[in-house]
Amino acid sequence: MSSKNTTFLPVVERDEWLQPVADEIQRRHDEYLRIRSDIERSSGSIVDYANGYRYFGWQRDEDLAGWWFREWLPEAQDVFIFGDFNGWQRTQLRLDKDSSGVWSAFFPDAMYEGMLTHGSLYKIHVHGRNGWLDRIPAYATRVVQDDVSKNYTAQFWEPQHFEWHDAEFDRSKVGSLLIYEAHVGMAQEEARVGSYVEFADLILPRIAEDGYNAVQLMAVAEHPYYGSFGYHVSSLFAPSSRFGTPEELKYLIDKAHSLGLMVIMDLVHAHYVKNFNEGINQLDGSDHLYSKPGEAGYQKYWDSMTFDYGKGEVRHFLLSNIKYWLDEFHFDGFRFDGVTSMIYHHHGYEPLGTHEAFFGPGANRDAIVYLTLANRLIHDFNPSYVTIAEDVSGMPAMCAPTEDGGVGFDYRLGMAIPDFWIKLLEDVPDEDWNIWEIWDVMTNRLSDVRTVAYAESHDQALVGDKTIAFRLIDKEMYYSMHRSSQNLVVDRGMALHKMIRLMTISTGGDAYLNFMGNEFGHPEWIDFPREGNDWSYDHARRQWSLAENEELRFGQLGEFDKAMIALVKEFNILADGYPYRLQMDEPNKTMVFTHGDLLFVFNWHPENSVADYAVEVREPGKYRPVLSTDEERFGGLGREDMASEHFTYPCEIDGEVRHFMQIYNTSRTATIFRLCR
Repeated sequence: MSSKNTTFLPVVERDEWLQPVADEIQRRHDEYLRIRSDIERSSGSIVDYANGYRYFGWQRDEDLAGWWFREWLPEAQDVFIFGDFNGWQRTQLRLDKDSSGVWSAFFPDAMYEGMLTHGSLYKIHVHGRNGWLDRIPAYATRVVQDDVSKNYTAQFWEPQHFEWHDAEFDRSKVGSLLIYEAHVGMAQEEARVGSYVEFADLILPRIAEDGYNAVQLMAVAEHPYYGSFGYHVSSLFAPSSRFGTPEELKYLIDKAHSLGLMVIMDLVHAHYVKNFNEGINQLDGSDHLYSKPGEAGYQKYWDSMTFDYGKGEVRHFLLSNIKYWLDEFHFDGFRFDGVTSMIYHHHGYEPLGTHEAFFGPGANRDAIVYLTLANRLIHDFNPSYVTIAEDVSGMPAMCAPTEDGGVGFDYRLGMAIPDFWIKLLEDVPDEDWNIWEIWDVMTNRLSDVRTVAYAESHDQALVGDKTIAFRLIDKEMYYSMHRSSQNLVVDRGMALHKMIRLMTISTGGDAYLNFMGNEFGHPEWIDFPREGNDWSYDHARRQWSLAENEELRFGQLGEFDKAMIALVKEFNILADGYPYRLQMDEPNKTMVFTHGDLLFVFNWHPENSVADYAVEVREPGKYRPVLSTDEERFGGLGREDMASEHFTYPCEIDGEVRHFMQIYNTSRTATIFRLCR
């Protein structure tokens, strides 16, 4: 795999480790350029190319006064469309097939006005190698489930024009991303499925008030199984109807923009459901319409189907899907789910970390080229749109610009961070925590790879796992969270909950993510309705009242999170890059570092509180505490005098003058001091 090139792409020039595999990186880049050139030659630009949603499905033709319906089914032998508008007669309305495998029919107003109307239900009846089957078209923009039969059916959707009010929303001025990960259906307190409108009116104001500037929405595209968390998608162009109508989703996004919130969609292009009744698997009767044939098209670990990213029609379908959500719904970007599964033929279930693993035959070049095209499309559509890669493998160049030979993502998820905190909490007693290990994990990232840091996401909240708060406090959450209670388990849990989150946001990356409710230590786990829990919604909701109850301590955790976010924004901490480490005191489990004028002191020791503790500073002067995890308003013990002033003094060490100040370094406490200029 050694390279014979003498001229490298910029991404290789910047990283000597990539030079032995420069040829493969060049091949990927050349393939991207070739496909992009073909696209631009045929369509003018990649943005104009990704218009499948304007051609397929139902399209209005004012010149002919009627509606076209089109679907790409190249290996189908016969295709009919039927619905309530023709009395559900399956074989009455045959579609015509063109040379490219597109089946179509025209429905003139003169014949169908009053029959084919807004809300009409329909399906296509496809004759293929897998028999005669009733199917939902791939480009369906509205799919609904019958309350009695539970069957899904496509719906003809021609609503009144939605009036947007977000023209003045400027994504480029949002600043460093503070992401609130959320699920519309489980966002309400009642044990039921919440709606887009409820989320917009009741939850978005909470998010904005807490200081977050972006909402990451899960489970947007239609998915037949609610418990899949939205990751087994069936209809890629249809917003999930269990939460409301497409216009109500637009209302949600419009409302978010009015509150200054970006809305990032959790986009699932890594796989799709294998279901015939609801999904696109074998839609034309073949096993290689949107997937590769045979086992190559099956994701055995997820029991779902994968896309054939090397097939032009599939790329067009997926790129059109991206533009559809941006254009029609005004999403501000995407978190690409399952990127690791996409970019390896083994889906990430083999050893990684070597040249051979990243650039050998196990890597899926077609998927990598597709993701590069996807990033180019998104950023050409609007340079301020955001893309985030969920890749745990560490594939090099994922966040490098496409023009430099990279894949073009803006951020990657720092997935090692929550795994580290879980392992630490599970396996290591507090007194044995290694502060050097904490520091190394938090700061172990390349300077040119922007990272979304998070202590926990929805993954850690699912049934079978535990949130950080529940790991720390466990059953005492049920009995000892009253503010009048005195409980050492709760005191420890609340202290570490705050410290872990502050450490993560201040050292772990360039953006920050929190899953809804975790900011105030939401109890228990997430468990969607299923047969094993008697189809209960009790654990598929958020108990906001816990944080609002002033007699309980949950609200104190929430208030700390709010203060933490405000301080991060005020001092632009996430944009400051790596923290500057000043001091590591292993016996007292204390670490000291800076961001600009802020000095951070973390004492992880479970017992050691040290009076007149000498803290090194970068600049001499007067320092005042501005935030402490130990403040009483945040449920702490109040050992830090927040009105105190600390003056530095010089000290000559090894012929060098350094500056220190003295503080009361209290155990299990993180305090931030500000240099007063």
